[in-house]
Amino acid sequence: MIKGIFPTEKFKAFETPFYYYDMALLRDTLDTIRRETDGKPFHIHYAIKANANPEILRLIASYGFGADCVSGNEILRALECGFSANKIAFAGVGKTDREIEIGLDNDIFCFNVESMAELEVLNDLAKARGKKAPVALRINPNVDAHTHRYITTGLNENKFGINEQDLPAVLRMIADGGHINLIGMHFHIGSQITDLSSFEDLCVKVLELREWFHTQGITLPVINVGGGLGINYQHPNHCPMADFESYFRLFDKYLKLEEDQTLHFELGRSIVAPCGSLITRVIFVKEGIKKRFLIVDAGMTELIRPALYQAFHHIENISSDKPLTPYDVVGPVCESSDVFARDFTLNESQRGDLIAIRSAGAYGETMASTYNCRIIPSSRFSDKL
Repeated sequence: MIKGIFPTEKFKAFETPFYYYDMALLRDTLDTIRRETDGKPFHIHYAIKANANPEILRLIASYGFGADCVSGNEILRALECGFSANKIAFAGVGKTDREIEIGLDNDIFCFNVESMAELEVLNDLAKARGKKAPVALRINPNVDAHTHRYITTGLNENKFGINEQDLPAVLRMIADGGHINLIGMHFHIGSQITDLSSFEDLCVKVLELREWFHTQGITLPVINVGGGLGINYQHPNHCPMADFESYFRLFDKYLKLEEDQTLHFELGRSIVAPCGSLITRVIFVKEGIKKRFLIVDAGMTELIRPALYQAFHHIENISSDKPLTPYDVVGPVCESSDVFARDFTLNESQRGDLIAIRSAGAYGETMASTYNCRIIPSSRFSDKL
């Protein structure tokens, strides 16, 4: 079993559990994205929901990338951490008046509008401020992302977005309202997509809709294809970075932009997931009837993805080089679903060993909770140990 390289001796002095971020890998990832998009009319908006740690955000902002926000507080966090307001896109199906006002008052780049009801409220709030709200319509392309049903978002019956048949009524509402500036189309078909053909299907639909807008006499300068690019959770050491080259090449090939048209991406997981690991200690090794349980001090309160999505994370014992043996790796939370992995092969483990749960930089720390009165885990960074 090939292991990641961790400063295990330094970790021994730290209270567990905690999140550890390999900042060199994050910089390599950001450099790769910048290189693959250089010279193209492509714009990256980092999806803050994936990881809102200020240290992470400040580094991403320093590359000149924008932010994709799904709450008013995410907008404020983005601004605090150095993202430019004119590069902030605001999505989400349930924007409150306060959150919309935060976006309007800070003159953000765009509101990704997801319903006619939202459009009406946004128009009224913009009118009250004497402004026109920049809007991209989030349209459901009815493209199957072939991913977990909890993170598929582009089908007609999802709660997200506007269905195609409603577009004529939407355009009438915009014309009648007078305080909406329609600048683009927005799409997001799902998350953790590893079959890139789903994005080809999206491109076909985008081009069809662009032509439909042309028939209405509308040219849109912004096309936003969302995010969703997956990573390799099974082999984080062999494949430490998402396939950005193929991803951006696909859109460059299949989605020919018009003059002065820009293409926007809302990448989150693919940027930050690989660089993060949840470090936890073995509390007990429990001998069952037919299996062994490795009980660690992290649980679903620190990393909920396995309990919520049945998500896989590669796990390593970074304290042991002993022979391999299978364990059920479980947490201390008072729920039967508090399981990180079943029958997972690890180096033989004992009380006090340090365990690394890999590829946890996205939807890990940011989804942590205080259930069972547990404490939100701290975070540590490779360049600050």
